[in-house]
Amino acid sequence: MYAFRQATDNDYDFLFALHRTTMREYIEPIWGWHEDWQEEYFRKKFDPRKRQIIVVNGEDAGVLVVEERLNEIYIGLIELLPKFQGSGVGTAILNDLKNKAAGQNAHLSLHVLNTNIKARRLYERFGFRAIYEESSRILMTYVPEPSRP
Repeated sequence: MYAFRQATDNDYDFLFALHRTTMREYIEPIWGWHEDWQEEYFRKKFDPRKRQIIVVNGEDAGVLVVEERLNEIYIGLIELLPKFQGSGVGTAILNDLKNKAAGQNAHLSLHVLNTNIKARRLYERFGFRAIYEESSRILMTYVPEPSRP
């Protein structure tokens, strides 16, 4: 259903446009959307080595950033172009990450902006629970069931 490819410097324009398309409506109510500031901040934080491009049927569909930490897999970023949202791609990725976390006996965690109710509800359906709320975002964690012998 999906594949990954390593992001490169050449993906910068795609990834910034993806960020604008998927996140602007959630960022704007919190901090406002200032295009120049967003692009400067994005450029400073841009490291293609940490980003995987989500590819669907040969087309770049989104981005995933995952950090493996001690007893935790942290989803630093997951964004899908609107035309791929609701198609099962995000569900497949989250299920694969849940299985990976269970296989490593690790928690799966992420932050979601508190304005992004749609994403929060999706994560709750996947078994994530809010464990800490900050002024602009919520830390959510999924704890797999312990494996039985």
